[in-house]
Amino acid sequence: MAHYFNEPSRTFNEYLLVPGYSSKDCRIENVSLKTPIVKYKKGEEPKITANIPLVSAVMQAVSDDKMAVALAKEGGISFIFGSQSVENQVEMVKRVKSYKAGFVKSDTNLRPDQTLTDVLELKARTGHSTIAVTEDGTAEGRILGLVTSRDYRVSRMDPDTKISEFMTPFEKLIYAKEGCTLSEANDILWDNKLNAVPVIDDNQRLTHFVFRKDYDNHKSNPNELLDSHKRYVVGAGVNTRDYEERIPALVEAGADVLCIDSSEGYSEWQLDTIKWVRERYGDTVKIGAGNVVDKDGFNFLAEAGADFVKIGIGGGSICITREQKGIGRGQASAVIEVAEARDEYFKKTGVYVPICSDGGIVYDYHMTLALAMGADFIMLGRYFARFDESPTNKLNINGNYVKEYWGEGSNRARNWQRYDLGGDAKMKFEEGVDSYVPYAGSLHDNVNLSLNKVKATMCNCGVLSIQELQKDAKLTLVSATSIVEGGAHDVILRDSSQNAIR
Repeated sequence: MAHYFNEPSRTFNEYLLVPGYSSKDCRIENVSLKTPIVKYKKGEEPKITANIPLVSAVMQAVSDDKMAVALAKEGGISFIFGSQSVENQVEMVKRVKSYKAGFVKSDTNLRPDQTLTDVLELKARTGHSTIAVTEDGTAEGRILGLVTSRDYRVSRMDPDTKISEFMTPFEKLIYAKEGCTLSEANDILWDNKLNAVPVIDDNQRLTHFVFRKDYDNHKSNPNELLDSHKRYVVGAGVNTRDYEERIPALVEAGADVLCIDSSEGYSEWQLDTIKWVRERYGDTVKIGAGNVVDKDGFNFLAEAGADFVKIGIGGGSICITREQKGIGRGQASAVIEVAEARDEYFKKTGVYVPICSDGGIVYDYHMTLALAMGADFIMLGRYFARFDESPTNKLNINGNYVKEYWGEGSNRARNWQRYDLGGDAKMKFEEGVDSYVPYAGSLHDNVNLSLNKVKATMCNCGVLSIQELQKDAKLTLVSATSIVEGGAHDVILRDSSQNAIR
């Protein structure tokens, strides 16, 4: 006879947190959102800890290198999408790892025989005003000079003027030598009132730039998540088909943590993938697995050796798996049960396997509920797709700005590996839709707003850390009429944007 769950499948919208005693110490600035990303033994520290409990989804419409840098600045991690060639994914990871240490690889380069027109076109395309002039026009070429906006005046110069005629030649450049520290490069910036300092090797080749704006950004991003070499932390998605080729390439590129991207993780395919990683790399390569929705799925992946376990089937805003296949579970019910299994596993083995809630987040307060129910961190797709830093197009539709957003199971993405059940290398049917989301502006502003709400709620609950929230939170089910009562009602709002979904 089939097994029946006694309780209905619950969503985050059906719960509220009940306030706890708040001491005078319960202030937003005192709240820590640090959280473990990978498993660790009792009494030890996890190898990877995030400064905020947010990671971006393994999706074409969400997580590329630009998103990874922006989210790492805030203290979170992006999992760069794997539904692309190994080479392209590796290049994205490399760009993230080389972006920071304060030293930035030049991606804006020209030859001295090119013209002012080329300078203006390159600046318009990249938005960068500092251009390296090298012998062959590449970042690896011998540097001959620099061009900045101070070197030319469009209104007074012929567009065909050669760059060699107006660039600042190498002999007049103020630069740092390869091997200098970030502090030394910043001293050169400030002492000479520069916006950028090129770093040059012994063969007169440009290795990096150090920018004044990056110094300022570092000061305004105290939570930025860096590895031991002061590079941004970045994740990457992998699948159960080409992992023997993809994983070594991503590890070589510097990916800090991997995640098997799959709609359903309770499978032999994932067991084989994790087993291969452990046999080849031991515990040096960190890899999460999923998705699951109950204790059986969690225990299977934990025993297989997963570094974290991802929860959620069918709860994403663009996911139609439940409609198409009739499988899944309400996200709240799934998180609650898997969190119980995680705690039981920790008590039994002394190994803590973090869990990630993936899907079902509609309002900001759902983030706090997911954490209170036991999630260590939250994977978001729609949320991040709305921002400037997502890789999709910004469009104006009927007077409203939107961003494109599509599922990995849609015909647009055609990520059949995510729904791998063996057999032919193709999608059998769609499990995701192609859509738009309201444009929301910059990631920095929105993430800070959302997390301030999370922190404020935690203070109302009388806790100052995610671990305290998981231990001491009080949650209550709400009725349909209670949900209505919780919003503005029986009034005419002056500003309808107050009802907007975040």
